[in-house]
Amino acid sequence: MEIEKTLQSIREVVARAVVGKGEAVDLILTALLCGGHVLIEDVPGVGKTTLVRALAAALGLSFRRIQFTPDLTPSDVTGFTLVDLRTGETRRVEGAVMRQLILADEINRTGPKTQSALLEVMQEGQVTVDGETVPVPRPFLVLATQNPLGLAGTYPLPEAQLDRFLLCVHMGYPAPGEEVRILDLARGGTRPEDLPAVTSAAEILEMQRRCREVKTAEAVKQYVVRIAEETRRDRNVSLGASPRASLMLLTASMAWALLHGRDYVLPDDVQRLAVPVLAHRIRLKAQAGYQQRSAEDVVRAIVGSLRVPTGL
Repeated sequence: MEIEKTLQSIREVVARAVVGKGEAVDLILTALLCGGHVLIEDVPGVGKTTLVRALAAALGLSFRRIQFTPDLTPSDVTGFTLVDLRTGETRRVEGAVMRQLILADEINRTGPKTQSALLEVMQEGQVTVDGETVPVPRPFLVLATQNPLGLAGTYPLPEAQLDRFLLCVHMGYPAPGEEVRILDLARGGTRPEDLPAVTSAAEILEMQRRCREVKTAEAVKQYVVRIAEETRRDRNVSLGASPRASLMLLTASMAWALLHGRDYVLPDDVQRLAVPVLAHRIRLKAQAGYQQRSAEDVVRAIVGSLRVPTGL
């Protein structure tokens, strides 16, 4: 199986409906390769939902969009047991998460209780309803979109929920030339749901298996741990990266290496993934806000201050 060729085909198909988001696509493919989940954060209208729809079509996976609203309940997400009052028989009603690719749209517009309904399925790949545990289809990927917390009607995601996301991706505004192309696409371009599938669930599972075989030198592992340790020591940080975050950074770096045609991890891979993997997991002290420093700034400064392993 030619992984590079397949991944390039996915990029090309998505580009028919999504303009200028190649970096975001690569980060999501990184999560797919190592079985992680992605939080896509940005203001409304920059193409978050369109990007996810296009990826679902190109990947050939079963797809479900869950619109997170204040009245969404946990049972809407995970399913529930229905009792027939006439016969006394029960049957399980399938929840919205029983698909391979889930778009949790505007996840921070619902309350913490419903947000937390995704915790088990994101971590364990299963849902439990009235004592019955049911696995979700594989491969399984949650792509959640989130609007900035400053917008009205939003709820902050709990730390435990944020920690389940391998990566946090920021889309950003398009360049002027890209925005002109977006206008052209809106007047008759390819709809995301009409894109052809260029891979399959079986092929994705094989790519995930290959990702687990990517080699990592001991020096690279130590480099990952040093970055995580520095987030715990930094004077601007009140909550540093956990050991799970270190594992996520190493796993994502393995997937990034495979995405770029290598079966071994370089320090450059770790550096590239440090901000999207770690920044949403750390919490800053108030003084950092006064200095107008973001979590991304802190992680970049830490990575820039550490000696890079050589002679691998």
